[in-house]
Amino acid sequence: MDIQSIYSLIQDDMKAVDELIQQRLQSDVALINQLGFYIINSGGKRLRPAIAILSARACGYEGSQHINLATIIEFIHTATLLHDDVVDNSDMRRGQETANSLWGNEASVLVGDFLYTRSFEMMVEIESMRLMQILSHTTNVIAEGEVLQLLNCHDADTTEARYLEVIHHKTAKLFEAAGQLGAVISGSEPHIETAMANYAMHLGSAFQLVDDLLDYSQSSETIGKNIGDDLAEGKPTLPLIYAMQHGNAEQAAIIREAIENGQRDRITEIIQIIQETGAIDYTAKAAEQEVKQAKDSLDLLVDSEYKQALLSLADFSVQRDY
Repeated sequence: MDIQSIYSLIQDDMKAVDELIQQRLQSDVALINQLGFYIINSGGKRLRPAIAILSARACGYEGSQHINLATIIEFIHTATLLHDDVVDNSDMRRGQETANSLWGNEASVLVGDFLYTRSFEMMVEIESMRLMQILSHTTNVIAEGEVLQLLNCHDADTTEARYLEVIHHKTAKLFEAAGQLGAVISGSEPHIETAMANYAMHLGSAFQLVDDLLDYSQSSETIGKNIGDDLAEGKPTLPLIYAMQHGNAEQAAIIREAIENGQRDRITEIIQIIQETGAIDYTAKAAEQEVKQAKDSLDLLVDSEYKQALLSLADFSVQRDY
């Protein structure tokens, strides 16, 4: 099943999510509408909402609450993007100018806050303390991940373990919530809930690992952001960490200097070092291992087209080039 087939399977649910997003994004403040609609409609994969919908359907859910949850998850995700681009001083995302480059940092931060608070309004409307507990804890862990990443920036001595801690907090946690919530609203047994959470957590980790290797193996046009952005921001991602550990002294020194000073002027040379040291293959294998664990987690689920879509989505996460 390819990515188009996956989204075709849930197209009615995704259409309902898009409609709810547009409805709940509305504000009496014009700037919120302009900036909010720009970032929400800027060509994202809607992967996290899709996981919430597929998880609920795979667990036999037939209600409509999954639409609300998928929308909340997308709002939380979008808020993190707005804040990330300000912190990283990014000017390109998904092949377009970032909101902060168009409206400024202040507006981006404040509209990000609006999306966070709107998502919490919607959580309350669901009237489930269990769902609120999961979502509020998830949001808190993501914030911790942002701070952990900030602490690692420009630190060339960041270990693989510290890097993985960041991606588990910053990226995988919201994936995990999307998978877990689909099982929770379905009234699934605790072991199924755990399985769905584990599936999505490992999928999220794989997704971020692939994002980090694409930064050194694809073109700006393909991935929708500037090549070497992570390096320019001084982020020691796994390809860089591995290349430093396995390159010679000169190669390690070049990467170290680039991380510590946030440089991409030697990006061509650094990409060559990353390729020569096998860092791309190492990162790809780490992502494949995460995908294997994600797929193994689904063994407990009964067979269905939704389970198949979840398995295919895991494959897509490592096979994509954008």
